[in-house]
Parts: sequence; structure tokens; C-alpha cells
Amino acid sequence: MKLQQSVQLFQRARQSLVGGVNSPVRAFKSVGLSPVFIQKGKGSKIYDVDGNEYIDYVGSWGPLILGHCNETVITAVEKALASGTSFGAPTEGEIVLAEMIKEAVPSIELLRLVNSGSEATSGAIRAARGYTGRDKILKFEGCYHGSIDSLLVQAGSGATTLGKPDSDGVPQAFVDLTLLAEYNNLDSVVEQVESHPGEIAAVIVEPVPGNMGMILPEHGFLSGLRSLCDREGILLIFDEVMTGFRVDYGGAQALLNIQPDLTTFGKVIGGGFPVGGYGGRQDIMLTVAPEGSVYQAGTLSGNPVAVAAGIATLTVLKRNTVYADLSENSSWLVNEMKSHCQKKGIPLQCSQMGAMFGFFFSEKPVRHYQDALQTDVGQFKVFFKSMLQAGIYLAPSAFESLFMSTAHTEEDLEKTAKAIQQSLQ
Repeated sequence: MKLQQSVQLFQRARQSLVGGVNSPVRAFKSVGLSPVFIQKGKGSKIYDVDGNEYIDYVGSWGPLILGHCNETVITAVEKALASGTSFGAPTEGEIVLAEMIKEAVPSIELLRLVNSGSEATSGAIRAARGYTGRDKILKFEGCYHGSIDSLLVQAGSGATTLGKPDSDGVPQAFVDLTLLAEYNNLDSVVEQVESHPGEIAAVIVEPVPGNMGMILPEHGFLSGLRSLCDREGILLIFDEVMTGFRVDYGGAQALLNIQPDLTTFGKVIGGGFPVGGYGGRQDIMLTVAPEGSVYQAGTLSGNPVAVAAGIATLTVLKRNTVYADLSENSSWLVNEMKSHCQKKGIPLQCSQMGAMFGFFFSEKPVRHYQDALQTDVGQFKVFFKSMLQAGIYLAPSAFESLFMSTAHTEEDLEKTAKAIQQSLQ
């Protein structure tokens, strides 16, 4: 495999873009490679500028559940483009997408569309503070909720990949308002709540963390959070930017049967375009302007082209019973990896829910962030490089999740399984 043009483009990019990229993990720094520059995608495949083909399990970090250049989505986007790119004014499409989300997720009574998951999280937290009159937020180590100052504390995703779970440039005053607990450890939450009585506005959590690698919630953990928040007058925010419409049409909360007070969305609801949203109980959302005094705005929020892509994506997901097939394919691939690792005596921990899956090279189960940090990153680097050479595109980090799409075929899965077998050392 030749990557000559990708290397040249990266050298050129570093003259104009910080680190040569517009999002840190794309730099491939943690796997010791020069990044692959992508030229196009179709179905389950992406193609780089050197003409190499890859089976893609990143899917633009989650939103492309229907694969690249899905015809239904492309047709909807082309139709929307013919009418205009942006108006900064209401359109019917915004209503349709909001209605679809409300119908799918019973905890949503009112919604606000925004442009990204980070923006959605920021809006939800501001609404929670405005509603409760409290300032502190409790988050979990390793859970990533976007590049928001007050939440870049023990964050996962790119921050952990680069070895920086905190960020310079975040004022100490913001950090002081952010409390930390350990995922899957309800006692650590109780301890923080008891230490800060009447001060916590919200607990925000990825119901299924995907940004410190994928970790499943243990039985009773999320329901315990729900009960604790109810008792203490704290709002429970589910960050479903990654899991919403990905693990199930109703999100992780539908599968786990737990209703949060507020939910943040992104990824899939934009069908590959920059769309996010936050919503929840009516009494909380009515604090948001123009109904209330919690201000949040965005010129491109509800952009007609992005909304059209979202509507088209959700329409396909709703009409077709795709989630069972996605889950079956993800499970099959995970089991293949487990089997090959077992045969070669390589310690492995895997997680999977719906069309989302992940793995760690580790002898012991990974329950939370500190466990994730103890996994064998060196083994991952070797595995990643070998898989890339075999034409399998994985997230270039040991602390990210992978995604199945409806475009992945049986042939793709078998080729991936063969590459796994050859790449394990």
C-alpha cells in the first residue's frame, strides 16, 4: 500500500492548518502514522488520494449509519440544495425532523436543533442551570461531551488519545464547577452529591460511553443515577450524540428503559451533515429563549440542507427494520475477533450494542476510564497498522468506538475477519 500523496498533503496541510488537521485525532499521532487523506466514499468503502480502498468502520465517527453516499440521502440533499442553502428563517423541514425525534424518543417533549453535538451539550447544560438555579455539573471520567470549557475535565476521545485528559486554556473557575465521578460506580456519585448538597444542577453521562473506548453500563448503574437525581432535584442528562438512533431507533434510553430529563443528539440525526439537538421535559425546555430567559441561538441551526439529510436518514431507519441486522453483523464481527484472539492467547475485552462496538487489548474487564488507561495501547498500534495495510479502516485511537452500517456486506465482514486473524500478533 502506497500513501505518497497522503504524506505530501499532510506536509502541505501543516503549513496552513494547526497540526495539519481540523480535529486532533485525525492526525494519526497516537498510532505513529501520517494520516490518510480521503478522496471519496461509497457504501461501506472509502478511497484515499493514492487510490487505496478501505472497508470503513468509522463512518465519519458515527453518523453514516446508511453508509457513504446513500442514494436516498443524496437525493434529499440535492432537492434541498435546489431551493437554497440557508435562510436564517424557519422552514417546514425543521418541524418534520423535530417531530420524528419526538415520536422516536418518548422523553422528548420539546426540542431545539443546533449545529453539532458540542453545541447541543452546551445548550442542555445551560438550560439545566437556568431551570434549577444551580451552577455545578457532575460528569464522569473519560466521558466526552464536546469541546466545551467546563467539560474538558478528564475528558475522553481525542484528549485521552493525545494524553491530555484536561485542556490548557480552561479557566480554573470553570473547572471548579465541574464535579467528577467514576463511570459504573454509583457510590462515587453519591459521595459527590453528599459533599455538594443543593449545588448540582445536572448529572451528564453517555449512557453507553464511546469516547474512552466503548464501555457498557453495568446493571443498576443508570437506574441508580435516575433515582438519585429524582431524590436530590438534580436533572439527568443523557448524551446520546453517539448512541441516539445508532444503537436503536429510540436511542440507548429505549433499549435500557430509562428516561432522562434532557437528551443531546448529533451524528445520525444529521445523516452526515452538521446537525445536533437537545430536548426533554417541556417545563425545562420552556426556559429556553424565546420562551424563557436561557439564551441560545445559531444562524445555521435547522439548516434546510442538513435537516433534509437527517429526515431522509431517519425515514429509512424507521421504515426498514435495520437494527436487528446491524446488531447481528456487529455481534458476528466482535465474536470473530474474540475467537481469533483466544486462539492466539491475546487478552481481549469487547463491547457491542446495536450498530456500535469496540474492543480493548486487556486481561481484565474495562468498567471505567482508569481501566481503559491500563489497556495495551502498544498492541492496538500494531493491530491498527496491520489492519490499515489490509484495507480495513478503524478509528486511529485505542479510545474510540467503531460503527456498522447498513451498507456493510457479508463479503465485507468476511474480509474483515480474515484481516483480523492475520493482524493479531
